[in-house]
Amino acid sequence: MIVESSLNPKQATLRDTVLAGDYFMKVVKAGQTVRILDLEGNQAADTLFYNANDPAERYSAIDTIREQGNVYLTAGSKLLSDQGNVMLEIVADTCGRHDTVGGACATESNTVRYSIDKKCMHACRDSWLLAVAENDHFGLTKRDITHNINFFMNVPITEEGGLTFADGISGAGKYVEMKAHQDVIVLISNCPQLNNPCNAYNPTPIEVLVWE
Repeated sequence: MIVESSLNPKQATLRDTVLAGDYFMKVVKAGQTVRILDLEGNQAADTLFYNANDPAERYSAIDTIREQGNVYLTAGSKLLSDQGNVMLEIVADTCGRHDTVGGACATESNTVRYSIDKKCMHACRDSWLLAVAENDHFGLTKRDITHNINFFMNVPITEEGGLTFADGISGAGKYVEMKAHQDVIVLISNCPQLNNPCNAYNPTPIEVLVWE
């Protein structure tokens, strides 16, 4: 569902550009709104959420899909934790659909899906591992890397129940905006994937904005 935001980017209290292959890791407070902006189009933003006051509570794809009865996310979707609490709610979305079942790329999956020579290529899991290592004050480790959302990514489900990777449905300037219902750690890997069309084989920057 397409819903545009009324927020003015010039009034954002935080505005960070995240290069392809880089990460964003910051706390968004309850009541704040965070926007992920696809600057050039067809980019994928692999995102994890944790309760900033108790990181053992984190986003759950299983609970979110079950409660909303839809494998795709858009405006109105509530992102639930593994404890059944609403962490964030999507309040604006100009893309229309986001994936929450396709998972994140890793060196291991690059090898299985593509070829052994792809193993050394950078992947979203690497970005997350670097993020938790460089931000140990959050108390997260590689054991905490779990279900993620692939904002802007197009992962159609076949009639047989399989997953396919297709050309992105996002365009330059598209965004998704969420209001936090609790203090959350937002951990984004701006996907560097070169082997499937999730970012048109050309990874580009995204922008993250936060409003009070």
